[in-house]
Amino acid sequence: MTRSKGTETAQPSLAKASGSMAIATLVSRITGFAWKVMLAWAASIGVVNDSFTVANTLPNIVYELLFGGVLASVVIPLLVRAQDDRDGGLAYTQRLITMAMTLLAIGTAVAVALAPLFTRLYMDGSTGNANPELATAFAYLLLPEILFYGLFAILSAVLQAKHVFGPPAWAPVMNNLIVMATIGVYALLPGEISLNPVRMGDAKLLTLGIGVTLGIAVQALVLVPALRRIGFRFRWNWGLDERFREFGGLALWIVGYVAISQVGMVFTTRVLTSEAPGGAAIYANAWLLFQLPYGVIGVSLLTAIMPRLSRAAADGDTDRLIGDLSLASRLSTVLLVPLSAILTVAGSAIGVALFGYGNADVEDARRLGDALAFSAFGILPYALVMLQLRVFYAMKDARTPTLIMVVMTVVKIPMLYLCAGYLRPNDVVIGVLLVNSLTFVVGAVLGQMWLWVRLGRLQSMRVVRVIAQTVAAGAGGALVAFGVSLLIDLVLGSAGPTLVAWIEVVVLSLVTGVVAFALLVAFKVPELEPARQRITRLVRRG
Repeated sequence: MTRSKGTETAQPSLAKASGSMAIATLVSRITGFAWKVMLAWAASIGVVNDSFTVANTLPNIVYELLFGGVLASVVIPLLVRAQDDRDGGLAYTQRLITMAMTLLAIGTAVAVALAPLFTRLYMDGSTGNANPELATAFAYLLLPEILFYGLFAILSAVLQAKHVFGPPAWAPVMNNLIVMATIGVYALLPGEISLNPVRMGDAKLLTLGIGVTLGIAVQALVLVPALRRIGFRFRWNWGLDERFREFGGLALWIVGYVAISQVGMVFTTRVLTSEAPGGAAIYANAWLLFQLPYGVIGVSLLTAIMPRLSRAAADGDTDRLIGDLSLASRLSTVLLVPLSAILTVAGSAIGVALFGYGNADVEDARRLGDALAFSAFGILPYALVMLQLRVFYAMKDARTPTLIMVVMTVVKIPMLYLCAGYLRPNDVVIGVLLVNSLTFVVGAVLGQMWLWVRLGRLQSMRVVRVIAQTVAAGAGGALVAFGVSLLIDLVLGSAGPTLVAWIEVVVLSLVTGVVAFALLVAFKVPELEPARQRITRLVRRG
């Protein structure tokens, strides 16, 4: 089945939708990263930061287990299909929100009650390098975020199903600004957080926990005006819908997917917290830097393309589905691989430049940067795994991604313990991030093979050709930048480490990026043109 002309023109272009979101996502990622850097300066990269990091991860974990993967991957296709109802899907949407918020409220209450069990599951306190008691205290304050994460996700899904992408992309910026202000207050409060014993009434603990939760609440509530502008009015609707059966079947497999991925996360966190102090915080910050290129480019593409994939799958238009998958894969490759090359060459310097201040130790900051450099090759495989996931869900196949995640987790866990057994404690976090990237390579290959079986020819040779050209361009840029880095070390070796790091970050990033994109132009990669046009428009607007 092919689209009519009217249907085709009604949808915004992928380049326009993803480009507009890229600006908001970039600001969101920068401000989100800024508060992580501020926290490292204010609380160091040690036990306090580890405890907060683990506790602040728990709401995401529980939310994903309850509903997060479903909301992100299945709800948009279902909402798109519901738009064909006589009321435009209003009743279906209201029932979906009612069911989701009820489940999330119950799940939040249970999670808060089980906070001590969660922290002891994810932290290995037997070595004395972790403080589960402090993590539990933070968890009591942070776990209520689960409800607001869910509210934000489902309201975003309603907007995105209507091709309204701006407000959900900008809302996290509000959250980040509130958290930055919270950390500023935390830094100004006298004294340090009590570690032995841990006190729930500690002013700094309460400030950090309540302030961060407030940011998530605001992030969700700022979407309400946007919903009113598109004419959506929420009312509690407790009725059942026959399509919830379809939703339930998909949801069970997605919950399985998330649960299996969290098994891997449990082992990852326990390995990190059993080794040198600061491992969990270094991992979290390096992972945030790892995701920055994907967050700006990959997430924008996925958010914009998800309604298109859903409509193509609903129409049974396999050719259009393959075309959108191929286009997103090629655009992701052209934009992400050069950025991976930059992080590989400048990773160590980035760690020192951003985290080598305040209470943070320069060696810990360098360790963070090394972890980023060793794992940066995994950015494109990660983006492809996320894209393939959306394609499976658009086809209402939640079983295959879960099976792929089983394989990825089975591969990952033994390698984590090899890192713990054979690497020095300070180097374990570097090995863990390297294992993550290798696991994404396994997932991307499996996903591509499975989609080939399901859909037939995937324009694979076009994608492989672009990957080969882009990897060659990135490697060329990295080699030139490596030579420049040797020259910088020779000339500025006696200068302060943070000054040298900032010079290396700027110079090596520019050299790698310019050489890589120049080679892409020389290779005449056609997918570079849409990116160039978008950047040109942004510059002209500025």
